[in-house]
Order: sequence, then structure tokens, then C-alpha cells
Amino acid sequence: MLPSDSAWLALERPENPMTITIMLRVDGLTAGRFRDFLNIYWTAWERFCCRPVWKAPAWYWQADPTFNVAHHLDVVLDRFDQGQLQDWVSDRLNEPLPLYRPGWKFWLAPNAEGGAALLLRLHHCYADGLSLMGIFSQLCPPSPAQYPALYGAPEVPGLGQWAESAQRWLGERVAQPGAGDVSGADRPAGSAAWQELAGKAVQSGTRLVHELSEFLVEQMDSPSDLKRPLRGRRKCRWSAPVPLDRFRTIAQATNTTINDVLLACVAAAVRPRLGMTDAQLDDAILHAAVPVDIRAQLPEGIKPGDGKPGNCFGTVFVPLPVDGESALERLFRIKHETRKLKKSWQPGIAWGLTACASLLPEAGRRPLADLFFRKASAVVSNVPGTSETRYLAGCAITEQMFWVPQAGDIGLGVSIVSYAGQVQFGVVADKAVMPDPQSFLSDCIAELGQFG
Repeated sequence: MLPSDSAWLALERPENPMTITIMLRVDGLTAGRFRDFLNIYWTAWERFCCRPVWKAPAWYWQADPTFNVAHHLDVVLDRFDQGQLQDWVSDRLNEPLPLYRPGWKFWLAPNAEGGAALLLRLHHCYADGLSLMGIFSQLCPPSPAQYPALYGAPEVPGLGQWAESAQRWLGERVAQPGAGDVSGADRPAGSAAWQELAGKAVQSGTRLVHELSEFLVEQMDSPSDLKRPLRGRRKCRWSAPVPLDRFRTIAQATNTTINDVLLACVAAAVRPRLGMTDAQLDDAILHAAVPVDIRAQLPEGIKPGDGKPGNCFGTVFVPLPVDGESALERLFRIKHETRKLKKSWQPGIAWGLTACASLLPEAGRRPLADLFFRKASAVVSNVPGTSETRYLAGCAITEQMFWVPQAGDIGLGVSIVSYAGQVQFGVVADKAVMPDPQSFLSDCIAELGQFG
């Protein structure tokens, strides 16, 4: 397995399993149709027919000799209303996946009010959220009469090529930062080109050391009610769809981004749940760990190929202005912080350090996880879906929702997904840090109203 995938096995803890949960509402989807879909399309990705196994000193993908789609699909005939459905999804989210089979499972509730509910839980080592959305985008065409144009990918060993590509790419970044095809070996040491090359190499190395130092010494989050010891029992909720244009209007009027608006809503909802006085809030440090796609920054051979499952994201730690007294203050302070982080190397540094987790002995993994996850009190992930309605097995997908895994001692995950002109918030929280995630969601939506 690639280090960027096996890292999520190494960082897993019993109270915080590294599983992604996705829910689709699909009009008219029946069990028979979906079984055919799984057998023909889903299993065309060979990785989904494999399970991760440990063979010292590394993790490997091993084909399951007893693989059967029936092992990975439960059909539930209950007629869930909205409240019952949310409780049912929470219960499934706490259900462990068997270790002796590939690490994913679907549940289908075809009789749920508002359309069939399709739930997927999948271990993070298989793919990140963007990879999964890319797979569903290929499998779910924009017309009910259209077949998927492209699907499936073989699972071939790629660690050797990955390591060679990574070594070559890193060497180029240090030896030839921005110097094109100019090689120092081809120029005399006193030439202007060689001096420029050497100067850029020093500048690049200095910046890397500086950014890595800043990342390592960044302050830990203040103690709060969100940092309580976890119970390992989680509860999830999701909001009704909100028009995407509502976010666009706010972003355009304030010269910010939609992601800035979303983070401002999270900051407002988190504030009253920290258990802090106003004086404590003034000095509080609170970060959100925000996954950032870094595919565009990585060369071929390191990033997953188009349409292939895998993990290719870094993490930035965005300070949340929980002491902000108004919606606009919170929004503009987040804009300031996100602009700085966009220009930093923090996502790439975080990706590289995370990939190291599976290469360390077990005694070294806990300190690495603590290095990351004590710097944040929540994970906030924003995944864009398609702008038009898609169809699964000929049935319209009316909603898409997902819930992010948390890591280390983080007990709160907030997810935002856009699909077909709508945005939905989702939250999953350990019961020790937030027993009522529904009121948290209500506060996120209420914050939008503060912008007029």
C-alpha cells in the first residue's frame, strides 16, 4: 500500500475509527437494482475487492478469496421518517466494520420517507472524500438513460514507482526550484545561471525549514468542552438543503470565498459550546483542521490517477475567531487567516508527515498523531459535488451528504457538501463533547441570517 493510504490504518484509534460515511437519497432505488449496480460497476474497482493486511514491515492490499457483494449490503425495510432516519444513521456510524473483509459496507433503506436512503461506510485507507466523489461522478451519469462512460481500475502495486517519483520530485524541488531545465552541472560555478540556481535552492530550503518550524511550534488549542476525553460513541445529524446562491451572494458582497462563509458559520456555532467565559474567550486558541486537495501540486506517479481511489490531501489548521463579536468580524478574520494559509506549504508538509505514520514503529505513531491533532478541536471538510442532478442505476439522487472521520482526540467533525445547486451541513460528534449536534447545526444556519 502507498504510505498516503496506509497512514490512516496507522493513525486509527478504537475510540476514533478512520471511516468515511456517505449518504445518498435516491428516488425509487430498489434492492435488486442496487445489487446489480454493485456487481457490475462498484466492484470494477479492484481495490474494493481487497482488504488491507499487515505483513511486516508494511501494509498490503490482499484480494478477498471469499468476496461476495452480499457480505457488504444490508437492506432495511423500515419506513423511517426524518427523525428515525437520523438516529438509524447514527447507529450505523457506530457499527464497526469487520477486519476479515474489505473495509466498506452499504445499507439501503428503500422505504424511507422522502426517497430511498443509501448509506456507505468506508475506511479512509481506500480513498479520501474527493476520490469517492470522483468515483460516484463517473458511476452516476447526468441522465437516467445514460450508462457510466468510464468505470473501474485495476489494483496494481505502485509503491516502487511512488517512492521513485517522490524522491525525484523532492530532488528537483531542492536542486532546481523554478530553474526550468537549467542544470548546475552544465554551468561553471561562477556563471550567473549557476548563481541564480544556487540562490533559489537556498531560498527554497530556507522557506521549507521556516514553514516546518512554524508548523511544529504552532500553539495547541485551549482546554475547552470540545477537548474532553472521548467516549467512542458518536451521533450525527444533517441540515435541510440551503440554496448555494445564498452563500455566493454573501461571498460576493464581502469579497470572500464560499469556504470563508462556511468556516465563519462553524466559528459562530462553536463559540457557545466551549464552556468558556467572555474573558476566557478573549485569550482562547481554537483551530479547525481543514483538509486541502493537493493533487494539482504533485507530479504524476505520486498523485492518484484520474478515477482511481486514493488519498491525496494535506491539512491546514485555521484559527477560528471564537472571540469575534459579530458575523462580519468573524468572516473577515477567517478570510485573513485562509489567505495566509493558501500561500503556505502547510498542506504539503502535513501530507508528507501523515504519510510517515505507517513507516514509524508503533511507539512513534502516538506522538506524531498528537503533533497534528492536539492543534485542532474540530475537523471541517468541504467537498464540492456536481452542479447538476445525477442518477444512480437510473434513479435520481436528490441529496448527497457525508461525515468526516476525526483523528486523535478530536471529537467534532463538520462537513459541508454542495450538490445540484444546494448546500447541506453535516455534523458528527462524540457524545462526550456534544450530546446535541442538532442545535449546533441550527446555529450554523442561523449565522447565515446575520449577513442579511
